[in-house]
Amino acid sequence: MIKVLLVGCNGKMGKMISSTIEKFEDITIAAGVDRYTESSFGYPVFSSILDCDKEIDVILDFSRPDAFEEISGYAIKNNKAVIFCTTGYSLEQVTMIKALKEYIPVFYSANMSIGVNIVNNLLKNLSNILYKDFDIEIIEKHHNQKVDAPSGTALLLANTIKNSIEEETLLVHGREGISKRHHKEIGVHAIRGGNIIGDHEVIFAGQGEVIEIKHSAISREVFAVGAIKACLFIYGKEKGLYSMEDVVRI
Repeated sequence: MIKVLLVGCNGKMGKMISSTIEKFEDITIAAGVDRYTESSFGYPVFSSILDCDKEIDVILDFSRPDAFEEISGYAIKNNKAVIFCTTGYSLEQVTMIKALKEYIPVFYSANMSIGVNIVNNLLKNLSNILYKDFDIEIIEKHHNQKVDAPSGTALLLANTIKNSIEEETLLVHGREGISKRHHKEIGVHAIRGGNIIGDHEVIFAGQGEVIEIKHSAISREVFAVGAIKACLFIYGKEKGLYSMEDVVRI
């Protein structure tokens, strides 16, 4: 039985994982970490990861970027695999996450959805083919409580497109004023409102035709399932850097 330490267990995603994991065999939550230490799912909850005295195999983080140093320090000290699912990391923090591969198994993806990662793989193959004849724009939509914009997933898709195109391109965030669109631009637009869980749409607009590739999350369960599968995947792995592409084998 794989024992998970769930950081951020009393947040929206933490609660979703706690209920979703019951549908899986051979994996359980041994303990949680949250500033609110109430326990609704039967496992003990600690206010700090440093206080955890339970036997665990993997750390699953759905907390906040400012918890990164404490979590990574604990993981290295105790030689535990860690899965970072939090969004809003700075570029410096992302670099530090990737550097952990020298010490422990570390898993990092901008989005834990299997579907999003399949879309990302499609874009690797399509973007350079379509670029000559199509303008490329990305629209992402999220709920009004999301604090980072554009979303980590939108940046993932945008950078995949940019890196797949042989010619030089430029990411443009939003548009205003009076200016002509240049073909080398890849537009990235963020919408915040209501309780939208997460929509990402990539538009290839050509002469007389438009190709749209879209992913919509209709429930947070999709991210919970991906995170749990990541736990199952990384258990027993050697030190190194892993992502959802490894999980979905594409």
